[in-house]
Amino acid sequence: MTLSHGREYLAIPGPSVMPDRVLRAMNRAAPNIYEGDLIDMVAGMIPDLRRVARTDHHVAIYIGNGHAAWEAALANVAGPGDAVLVPATGRFGHGWADMAQGLGVETDIIDFGKSTPLDPARVEEALRADTAGRIKAVLVTHVDTSSSIRNDVAGVRAAINAAGHPALLMADCIASLACDRFEMDEWGVDVMVAGSQKGLMVPPGLGFVFFSPKAATRRAQMDRVSRYWDWTPRANPEQFYQYWGGTAPTHHLFGLREALDMIHDEGMEAVWARHAALARAIWAACEAWGQGGPLALNVAAPAHRSHAVTALRIGAPYGSELRRWVQDKAGVTLGIGLGMAEPGDPAWHGFFRIGHMGHVNAHMVMGALGAIDAGLKALEVPHGPGALEAASTVLAQAAG
Repeated sequence: MTLSHGREYLAIPGPSVMPDRVLRAMNRAAPNIYEGDLIDMVAGMIPDLRRVARTDHHVAIYIGNGHAAWEAALANVAGPGDAVLVPATGRFGHGWADMAQGLGVETDIIDFGKSTPLDPARVEEALRADTAGRIKAVLVTHVDTSSSIRNDVAGVRAAINAAGHPALLMADCIASLACDRFEMDEWGVDVMVAGSQKGLMVPPGLGFVFFSPKAATRRAQMDRVSRYWDWTPRANPEQFYQYWGGTAPTHHLFGLREALDMIHDEGMEAVWARHAALARAIWAACEAWGQGGPLALNVAAPAHRSHAVTALRIGAPYGSELRRWVQDKAGVTLGIGLGMAEPGDPAWHGFFRIGHMGHVNAHMVMGALGAIDAGLKALEVPHGPGALEAASTVLAQAAG
């Protein structure tokens, strides 16, 4: 018997749940892309994007996913013969490094593993050793979606300053923007990349690159940047089409306008607090389950855990079996254990992730946790009691 009929819940770390308001905003006829309301709407949207990123600096928008934003950011600041420093804490740190290598950029990777955050002291040490000034940027993944590690971006800025190095600080906030606290200007970030499909609650298809005057100066020193990736006309368009390098992604923009309204109606501080409270409830449940079985949070210290995604270890084959049961029997889709083991390795089946980003509230989280609890019982996976009680206590205390 299945109990999955009804509205499904996609509890993966992106694409995230799309609000009905966003879907309704997108359900309309195609607009005029040459004049009128669309042009005015986008002009008003740019300041609201800056408010989410906590910056007064530039933003360029690309039609593409997070990988496109990675490449766009790199293409404007580094080229063949340059080098970047990448402190990696999961699959996506290595992914950004691979993108740089594809552009002919050398990568110095410091691998911190899959369960611990980066150490700013080691970043400082590597920069001090770069006496020739090869390194043009430090690429930091604020939240690695695979490992759920949240890194200290401000600490990396302090390390760069302590080393007296001119490298740009670049941050991947694809998983964290509008979920985990991020302060672009206050933390001294020069370039930040994000995508539309997670905390911004819009379908995949838009990539964002925010950049500082220092990064713009670096762009001006580049010998060549392709017409499409060049962020200069996108951030300072003389004509509307230059925002996009061509035709505007019209319906994504209608959805984004509505999503930004929702975020600012709630308030950034409140958005961050909501994500933090929901994350703590999930952690409390997972810790209770782990008291009597193999389930464990991938990141030991709460201060280093993302408020947008939680990566879990449970051992093979329980990870895959639990995901299948929860999806087929309860209508909740959990995330695979991306990057924790290779797909052909039997250990791959021992991981899963819970996404809790964007348009998520207490009853959605409690529903997902209840489905997981039922799956653990149905599959006879050893686990401790009291998980739902622990989660509901956290939410009760948070709500007041």
